Amino acid sequence: MAISSVGAGSGILTQDVLDQLRKADETGRITPLTLKIANEKDKKDALEVLDAQMTNLADAIKEISSNSLFDERSTEVTGTAVSVTADANSDLQDITLEVTQLATKHIEESGSFDNEDVLVAGGAGQINLNIDGKDFKIDYDATTTLKELKNLINDVAGSNVDATLVNMGANDTRLFISSVETGSTQNITVTNVSGSAIDAKITSMTDVQTGVNAKFKFNGGTTEIERSSNQVDDLITGYKITLKEVGTSNVNVSQNRENIHTKIDSFVEKYNSAIEGLEKITKSSTDSDERGIFSNESIIKGMKSKIENMLKTIGGGVGTLLDYGFDVNKDGKMSVDKDVINTKLDENSTNFTAFFSGGTYTKEDGSTVDLTGVFDDMSTTIEGYTKYNAILDQYKTTITDSTSALEERKALETEKLDAKYEILKKQFIAYDIMISRFNSASSMFSQMITAQNAANN
Repeated sequence: MAISSVGAGSGILTQDVLDQLRKADETGRITPLTLKIANEKDKKDALEVLDAQMTNLADAIKEISSNSLFDERSTEVTGTAVSVTADANSDLQDITLEVTQLATKHIEESGSFDNEDVLVAGGAGQINLNIDGKDFKIDYDATTTLKELKNLINDVAGSNVDATLVNMGANDTRLFISSVETGSTQNITVTNVSGSAIDAKITSMTDVQTGVNAKFKFNGGTTEIERSSNQVDDLITGYKITLKEVGTSNVNVSQNRENIHTKIDSFVEKYNSAIEGLEKITKSSTDSDERGIFSNESIIKGMKSKIENMLKTIGGGVGTLLDYGFDVNKDGKMSVDKDVINTKLDENSTNFTAFFSGGTYTKEDGSTVDLTGVFDDMSTTIEGYTKYNAILDQYKTTITDSTSALEERKALETEKLDAKYEILKKQFIAYDIMISRFNSASSMFSQMITAQNAANN
């Protein structure tokens, strides 16, 4: 019977011997490729993290580079007479508003009825409700109740008046009609125009409140300004003023510095995250555990240097971020002094906006220069690395191509070893059969000699 297992015959050329030879070959030919592939994949993973950090930084920069950030307004009101909001890019100023009279609605009250189901007419007819020069015709008949009349008024004239029933007490229900709007033109009258059967308590209603205009004074002036509403949106462009009570309020309209500080804080945070990530992956060290994966990559190290230099170089020739309270410590971590930011805003908010996000900057000598904005320049620098098909994209493509080439080479080397050891395995089996036969023949001759020696004795 033929022997098919490696080493089964002689026990010399075994599978263990083949495995050891294969392992030695793999160590020299496959393992280096495996390590290179792993290194390229680590690079790709590190680039993914870096790309995310740089994208976050780019987003934070765009938020600051927008002029709209510096156009936003905040209002501070002293006193309870008014509330004020200001639209973006509206005037920055301090104003005083003295409210002398609030605008009111006109309210009419009917006489007393026993309840809401009382009939209000003895026959068919029509009443006219007039408000602000507009007439509303309302039909009734002998079956119309007080509640139904209220509903008819709301159905016909609900865009201009509100009708409601109020239970004042036992057997005392009254109809109230109030104007929807405020002002002196909102007077309400109810007259009977056909038929004579409507209850007189409907057509002889009592004024509960007269509609009057709001009156107020501006910045200490003596002339009263009138508006029909307590909501005043046409006094100063972009200001929405609500008159709340008689009294005086001082209003300060300024840039929304809280939002400016928030966006700057976000930029500093994202910058530090990106620089920390770059420092980690480009760090030089003799210790392989500490050495960054891109410690020898000029592209990534150059990127780090360029970003760090932005703080000291960009600024359109009228200063740098260092002049606006930004600083970097020896570890590359950025910080910002909010007091310096506020001082710069107080000194010249127009120049501040121009420096940060673009516009006309006025120098100390009175000359002007048009700036694109320090953060717009930063955005251009960052996008040179992060936008589609930019440096980071191209570098990732290079790594992907390198990984693919290494994997193909590894697969080819593995195929070569598979073929080599398949042949070697067959050779081992053949040699093992020969050795086994030699061993069998040697054993037979030994037995014959032993037997002959025994016979001779």
